[in-house]
Amino acid sequence: MPHILAAMSGGVDSSVAAALLKAQGFDVEAAYMRNWAHEPNVLGNCPWQDDIDSARAAATSIGIPFRVVNLMDAYRERVVRKLIDGYASGITPNPDALCNREIKFGAFCDFARGEGFDAVATGHYARRAPGIGGTWDILDAADTNKDQTYFLALLRQPQIAAARFPLGEMTKPQVREMARRFNLPNADRKDSQGICFIGKIRMSDFLREFIPDRAGPILDTDGHVLGEHPGLHHFTLGQRRGIRIPSNTFGQAYVVVAKRASDNALVVALERPDAPGLHARRATLENLSFTNAPIASPARIRARPRYRAPATPALLTPLPDNRAEIEFDAPQRALTPGQVCALYDGPRLVGGAIFAEISARNKTTATQEVV
Repeated sequence: MPHILAAMSGGVDSSVAAALLKAQGFDVEAAYMRNWAHEPNVLGNCPWQDDIDSARAAATSIGIPFRVVNLMDAYRERVVRKLIDGYASGITPNPDALCNREIKFGAFCDFARGEGFDAVATGHYARRAPGIGGTWDILDAADTNKDQTYFLALLRQPQIAAARFPLGEMTKPQVREMARRFNLPNADRKDSQGICFIGKIRMSDFLREFIPDRAGPILDTDGHVLGEHPGLHHFTLGQRRGIRIPSNTFGQAYVVVAKRASDNALVVALERPDAPGLHARRATLENLSFTNAPIASPARIRARPRYRAPATPALLTPLPDNRAEIEFDAPQRALTPGQVCALYDGPRLVGGAIFAEISARNKTTATQEVV
């Protein structure tokens, strides 16, 4: 039986994942990844101690050894620094996808191997299935409402081979019920919210500690000044709330359609299908990676441009230097530089990339035959 190190966050999902592996006869130990410290003037509500206590109590209840693994240096360099640099440059990074690649299945997996473990397990809602030639694929979770394959889109084959996802065939209500059957002390603990491993804090409050505010004008698409913003890094494309511009007399709300670095302007438009810059079909992707065999020529795929968006048909055309062009069959709302685009072939997660440039223009060859 493989020796498995289960990552336990203190929540019910990772606890049930560890309990299931133990019940199935695996040699399981548990670890909490400590990736962020409570630092004065940075975060006022860092929940890591409560999470450690919850994880330790669950591990004791399951009857498996428990340890705390300090990965703060790796997390700061591989996730937080890239997050801050990205927002400072005007893009909107995805810390959860980055954290999975660099920490959970990166630094944590390296630690596990160094300690003699064969695999790491998490509470992700995703399935792992045998691929071709001894490889492994990631498939959609059985619970489509909780499916988290989007956040695994940047994983590579060696990371997937070492991963275990015990909850992939379960629904969230089934996980809660299983937690009660195992008499886990955190069976009814609420799901965590917030930035990956940092806690319940608004992104704007977190960024304010690292990126100075720089006020600028809020403009409509005709150049009329509607107000003032505190800093472009506090906003993302498609954002409706928090702009502090009242709706028009017909109740239509404004939405962010551009962040213009040249004059530090936040550009907004009324939320409607023809809002300039809000919808697009084409984009350039960078940092393209694949979970298994790469796509080397133009191919029809399904692509998910954000976590809660449906995976929709698109044409992917690989380019040199791990870049690609993607064209969706239908216009997509608020495609955002820095965000992850997850790529699928049916239920199989093919890979992922980062949105680099968005184009409002559409190719005239959109209906070309795909190899």
